[in-house]
Amino acid sequence: MSGMKDFVINKVGRRVPTVVNGREQVPFKGVGAHKPKGNKHGPTVRSCREFPANGDKRVASLKTALKKCHIRDGMVISNHHHLRNGDNVALMALNAAAELGVKDLMWFPSASFPCHAPVIDLMDRGVVHHIEGSMNGPLGDYCSRGKMRGLGVLRSHGGRYQAIQDGEVKIDIAVIAAPTADPFGNADGSHGPSACGSLGFALADSIYAERVIVVTDNLVPFPCVPWQIQGNNVDFVVEVDSIGDPAKIVSGTTEITKSPDRLLIAEYVARFMRDAGIMREGFSFQAGAGGIALAFVEFLKDMMREDGVRARFVRGGSTQYLVDLLNEGLTDYILDGQTFDLAAVESIGSNPLHIATTPFTSYNYHGKGNFASMVDAVVLGATEVDVNFNANVVTHSDGLLLHGIGGWQNCLAAGCTVLAVPCFRDRIPVVVDEVTTVTGPSELIDVVITERGIAVNPKRKDLLKAVRGSDLPIRPIKEIKREVETILGGKPEKARVTDRPVAVIKWVDGTVLDTVWQVED
Repeated sequence: MSGMKDFVINKVGRRVPTVVNGREQVPFKGVGAHKPKGNKHGPTVRSCREFPANGDKRVASLKTALKKCHIRDGMVISNHHHLRNGDNVALMALNAAAELGVKDLMWFPSASFPCHAPVIDLMDRGVVHHIEGSMNGPLGDYCSRGKMRGLGVLRSHGGRYQAIQDGEVKIDIAVIAAPTADPFGNADGSHGPSACGSLGFALADSIYAERVIVVTDNLVPFPCVPWQIQGNNVDFVVEVDSIGDPAKIVSGTTEITKSPDRLLIAEYVARFMRDAGIMREGFSFQAGAGGIALAFVEFLKDMMREDGVRARFVRGGSTQYLVDLLNEGLTDYILDGQTFDLAAVESIGSNPLHIATTPFTSYNYHGKGNFASMVDAVVLGATEVDVNFNANVVTHSDGLLLHGIGGWQNCLAAGCTVLAVPCFRDRIPVVVDEVTTVTGPSELIDVVITERGIAVNPKRKDLLKAVRGSDLPIRPIKEIKREVETILGGKPEKARVTDRPVAVIKWVDGTVLDTVWQVED
């Protein structure tokens, strides 16, 4: 493992490295304690004289584009993940680099999916050195077992924008998959046979990367309208047969949970928001695309109708259920970071009140404010939460790194952060003494809602006061934990890990929050 030096104990009591992949690091100092210095990063200044006067930036192939970008060993290659598990472009780019004989690339995706498992072979062959980005499933397992040559670095969506903007990660070549584009490089994600919704996760890449390649399977004459990526930031355009499998870009149907326990959790969440006074005229909320979150939206929708309450905006990850709120007049706007089903893709492409947003507007902590702190309540999941209200979303209790952070950390800035979690999964407790990996610090986790009760962080005396007298089952979190341990016959085993780091978790301000350790065989 290259680039490792000393470790220090940070503000949440976690041992973290002071150098990661050759770069000096700042340990987590506490929420809001780190103040950035310096200027925003910028790519090399280019001149119009270097580009065709007729605006046609097309080249014959992705391999040709990479050659023209002067690709070489050790470069940073980035991709976005709006195509989700249907993405073809990331592997297309990395395989083209392999055919050119390039080695030791750092792959910098905004997220990865099971379809990216072949990157493991590219790492084994030395084409890819390491990944800085979420490593879901097979890639996470590979990293957890110490097989990756460099350290993984996991950032939130906003943290990724911050890292690019601040020059912490300097992208050499950004390869942007675009469902629609013109020969100049203007690109849109909301239209075309491979429509995926927003292209917001590629915004920072397009602005700050040294070279930018747009890859599309739906080339239209200039101008591509609307455009989410500006052609003025693009070097080359490549036309291919398919950028992705539309059947896998979105799930088609995102379903509400059918589990009675999880439905009860969803009902508790909606009732808590109503009883705490959060659900009121002009309020706002964010919920993900998981089964509990979708059920919560349905319960809340019924309560909003009953009380005659309208939201000013809802934040997505958008689904059919948020689109229904908009179409029924129960919210003025959807502010959308990514789309999770076909109904949402159609809506964002046709309804001007369904607005594509980016990590810059929504989540970037090193900006002059962002939308996240303006949301009244957010409903999130977690793999673990402990009795001190620290939460984990990246590793399981066995130590395996199987999930990314996404926008989860950024959402913790909301007025009320609710973790809606079952008490256990596969007979493994979710509420524990100490989380395996700290992804969110305790002071930002306000409420933990389970099927066996609702625990409010003692620091949120205002919320405790607001629900006093409610018939909701408000209980201390330690009491819920003890009950679950009694049901399951004891505490879970601690993760069996070595003292070798395989990845680090960044906080939204770029500081190091925790370390992921190699699991024992």
